[in-house]
Amino acid sequence: MKRCLPPLFAAASLSLGQAVAQTATSLPPSTLTEPAARQSSSQLYGRIEGDTYVSATGYFKVRIPVLAELGGAITDTPNIVTFDDDFSVHTSVGAIPLTPELRAEYEARGAKEFLVHFFTTLVMPDFVARFPGAHTEESATFLPKYQDGALLIPLLLPGGSFFEHRVRVGPFRAPAVAKRGNLCFVKNGCFFVVSTELAERVLERSTYTKTPQEENAILRQRLTDLVDKMVFLTPPPEPKN
Repeated sequence: MKRCLPPLFAAASLSLGQAVAQTATSLPPSTLTEPAARQSSSQLYGRIEGDTYVSATGYFKVRIPVLAELGGAITDTPNIVTFDDDFSVHTSVGAIPLTPELRAEYEARGAKEFLVHFFTTLVMPDFVARFPGAHTEESATFLPKYQDGALLIPLLLPGGSFFEHRVRVGPFRAPAVAKRGNLCFVKNGCFFVVSTELAERVLERSTYTKTPQEENAILRQRLTDLVDKMVFLTPPPEPKN
């Protein structure tokens, strides 16, 4: 669902949505698929409190990182929220609460191996289904001291740019290969994946000269800046029957 922002919202950081209490092998295919852009609805699964978005399951809250004056909008599903605007922001945060079995697997595997496995088996198939030819770069980086272990994964998405419609004018040109940074970690028993597109790679096109290493440094900084502004919460336990 999507909700356009009322005027005069303050800018800031990033955010997310909900979760699913199932094992990794039983999660539905689109658990972490982003909602369709510009979906027409005024309702959200999460809620807005002042200038803050609160996730539907109560695992986090965050100041809204886009401005209404710049076309800022929020789109969410029960497990993911996306913030975008008409200029250069396309950021999403997805969260899945881990079952006791997955928590045990996390402890047994360790953060690095668990995050690689989770992203490869649950997150990546969604990207591939939506954007054929999608693939990760070989420059994935494990950050052992950040959020008790976080995995930064650059992802290339042929035809997968949120900003493509802004540059396709004149003679036909092949869709750009979008690049997203994905930062994965586990917090309070919940798997998080925070994703953002490198907008200038598409918007600047012929004048864009950044190397892959420079792109990855930019994405890493933007993603960690977003995560540093999130407030992680522990939702109350579900009532027992």
